[in-house]
Amino acid sequence: MPLSKPVPRKALHRRSIICDGYQRDDGLWDIEGRMEDIKHYPFDNKFRGKVPPGEPLHEMYIRLTLDDDLVVREVEARMDHFPFDGCPDITVDYGKLAGVKIGIGWRRAIRERLGGKLGCTHLTELLPVLATVAIQTLMPVIMKRRREAAEAEGKAPEKTRPPMLDSCHSWASDGPNVKEFAPDFYTGPDFDMEK
Repeated sequence: MPLSKPVPRKALHRRSIICDGYQRDDGLWDIEGRMEDIKHYPFDNKFRGKVPPGEPLHEMYIRLTLDDDLVVREVEARMDHFPFDGCPDITVDYGKLAGVKIGIGWRRAIRERLGGKLGCTHLTELLPVLATVAIQTLMPVIMKRRREAAEAEGKAPEKTRPPMLDSCHSWASDGPNVKEFAPDFYTGPDFDMEK
């Protein structure tokens, strides 16, 4: 459902973020993000000169290559449009995330390695979004693999705590969705202490 009709206004700025998740043929995963900022009016930039409406002020890309455990194996960052001559120099530093696991502590690891002057504000802003995309890309495939492996061995699938549990209102451990879709992890009013 779209937002309500706004009062008359003039478009000035648009930020677009597109993220995609891929399963690689070598067993790893690529999670990619692209961020673009455009102005709807011309402006002067000391490094680039006159920037026409619609030409990106920022156009930046980042790829995280992950293993099944959500550990970053490799990072690639690139910039096609940027406001200062030295902006692309920082892209190589995103490799500092190699070895870090997406999950609890991800944002702290980003701050420690790439916060403030250690990174690019815009590339760094993509990283928490890429973590969510990674979970949404990997988890359905990994959960299916686990179910199929258990079935092949004639066992019941291992009950694994859903990673999204208590991450939002709809996945509250004491809420109706967890009661229905992940009952083994439900903690609501009629919680069964014997489980």
